Amino acid sequence: MSKISETDLYPPVKAFFEALGYKVKAEIGAADVVALRGDEPPVIVELKTGFSLTLLQQGVARQRVTDQVYLAVPRWKGRPGYKAFKGNLGLCKRLGLGVISISPEGAVQVHHDPAPFQPRKVKRRKTTLMAEFERREGDPNQGGATRAGLVTSYRQEALRCAAYLAEHGPTKGALVAKGAEVTRATRIMADNHYGWFERVEKGIYALTEAGREVVG
Repeated sequence: MSKISETDLYPPVKAFFEALGYKVKAEIGAADVVALRGDEPPVIVELKTGFSLTLLQQGVARQRVTDQVYLAVPRWKGRPGYKAFKGNLGLCKRLGLGVISISPEGAVQVHHDPAPFQPRKVKRRKTTLMAEFERREGDPNQGGATRAGLVTSYRQEALRCAAYLAEHGPTKGALVAKGAEVTRATRIMADNHYGWFERVEKGIYALTEAGREVVG
């Protein structure tokens, strides 16, 4: 299929559910597809040629009828297509919606069955978030700004190390850590992420020209 349409999606979806023992009919009320099997709750499938806010809204609206709601879309193309599909799949999981993709050859793949969403927290990410919040001095950024040019706690601590070196000259990392009140001072200066520091002797760091410029 060169340019797939919603009606192209119906035959493979119908055949898929019929193979599972369902009776399948199209355009029942507001639903694109309805499948029934015995006394089980009805299955509703919404067909679209791509993910959109409208499709998600339709899926959520169908949940007023049944929890068994699937969204069916053509299979993605290429890596960007997969990335977009994966993001939409995650959103559908949060909404409790099932997701089906149909290949150009008509192969049906169920990526997720409808189910209540139970978020899985990543402890490491929470720890990183809280640590950055606690180390950040003040509130130097504007909410909604692009990532480029943001003032992070890491940059603030690097600036304090640079200011200490500007005042005291080449200094051992442990003394910078204590004097600038930056626990990870030695690591920051050794990594030299901003190009402000140079090691002049073992364990002793000084400012580069770029470092002297940044502290004025």
